[in-house]
Amino acid sequence: MQRHKFPLFRWVAIIIILITVVLVTVQLVAYSRIRNNFPLGFQVGGIPIGGLNYEEAAERIYTVYRAPIELNYAGNPIQVRPAVLGFEPEVERMLAVADNLRVSEPFWEGFWNFLWNQNIEVTNIPLSADYDEPRIREYLRLEIAPRYDTPATPPQPVPGSTTFTAGSPGTQVDFDRAALQIVDALGSAANRKVNLALDQTSIPGPAIGDLEIMLKQIIDVSDFDGTVELYMQDMDTNRNLHIAYQAESGDLPTDISFSAWSTVKIPLMVTAFRFMEEPWPEEYLELMEEMIEQSENTSTDELAMAVIDSNLSPLIVTEDIQRLGLENTFWGGHFYVGAPLLQRFETPANQREDINTDPDIYNQTTPADLGMLMEDIYTCAERGGGALIAAFPDEITQAECRQMITYLSRNQIAVLIQAGVPSGITVAHKHGWANETDGLIHTIGDTALLYTPGGNYVLTIFVHHPVQAVFDPVNALFAELSLAIYNFYNNFGQ
Repeated sequence: MQRHKFPLFRWVAIIIILITVVLVTVQLVAYSRIRNNFPLGFQVGGIPIGGLNYEEAAERIYTVYRAPIELNYAGNPIQVRPAVLGFEPEVERMLAVADNLRVSEPFWEGFWNFLWNQNIEVTNIPLSADYDEPRIREYLRLEIAPRYDTPATPPQPVPGSTTFTAGSPGTQVDFDRAALQIVDALGSAANRKVNLALDQTSIPGPAIGDLEIMLKQIIDVSDFDGTVELYMQDMDTNRNLHIAYQAESGDLPTDISFSAWSTVKIPLMVTAFRFMEEPWPEEYLELMEEMIEQSENTSTDELAMAVIDSNLSPLIVTEDIQRLGLENTFWGGHFYVGAPLLQRFETPANQREDINTDPDIYNQTTPADLGMLMEDIYTCAERGGGALIAAFPDEITQAECRQMITYLSRNQIAVLIQAGVPSGITVAHKHGWANETDGLIHTIGDTALLYTPGGNYVLTIFVHHPVQAVFDPVNALFAELSLAIYNFYNNFGQ
């Protein structure tokens, strides 16, 4: 009898079948376990939850979205919990949506796709969360800005000079953009770091108080030991500086009465234009040009007598200037030798007993009066309004004010206030000084409108010395004071 042998390949086949059955059984068990969980490919807010049950999915979502985000302020990291910002993921709502999106499919079809990892579609449920943007802004305002914002540093005066150091810009949180950045980070599963949006704050101008200190230091170290009064008014802002100072005595009360000398020709010019009508007579304009540009006293008297009044023109000019509220300025008589004093004027300034510059009884003023008059002329010329137009409606025009500034800007003497600014800067001004009865100069004044790149301003300076106001040290002092103010407006750190 012949025995039949069992072929080897059959044993191999049986073993393969057994292994296959075992593997399939293992996969069936694995598939059965995950079939009751969320399908593979499911995501909530960008977080994979496929194969997880409800509790596991919820825990994973909470772990990610309750983790701190990192705010970076110019290299300074700040960890912030979302709850502090009023952020909370709505997990139950998102998982309910995920449940509703489950796709029903036959067991064996699903098992086959699972076995061969086929047709696993990615389904993402968008993040749903509750957040409070005003609370985020409040956090930035109360917690971040006070700790990390840096204010801009204004230029500082350089001691013993007329220059200012360069300031530095500051940084501050841009609340609008930073709040949007934070909302994006709170709602992201992967990108939870924020480089906060910052704004650079511009460098402010120097402080007016620093300028005052600098000006007083300049007077202290100058070669002039008399009385100095300075009035400065910004033409675009309300910045104003008014000081009276003496090197040895320090601060003095302002509004000191000084001899006006030729600076009184500015109010005379205003009154002359009030009396003239366009077209302005050419012979009068020539007299006015000589009065302002060449400071001719003869032309001044001729203009006043021809245009205003042959006898009482000084009193009419005084009436006009005081109608503007400038009560410390007057012109009491013509310039020609032997001219009578038409009226003796008492003003608040010349009635003071604490300080006396022995002002001329024919013409007096204060730096503030002249400065405010120059401001009135500027406002009239630039805007067609102001005190001149209000006080003299239909008598003073914008064109006349512009002509006044034209004449004042042609007064080129390259000393006093003009000596302190670069060439090319328009300086519309009138200066004044005179040899007094003792043959010496005691009072020197200059009032100017300065048009500079950094801003336009009025500057009036008067000085008095009881013995003698020697021109060279006085001129140097005017130039230093003028340069310091020019640098205050223009040259920071130069």
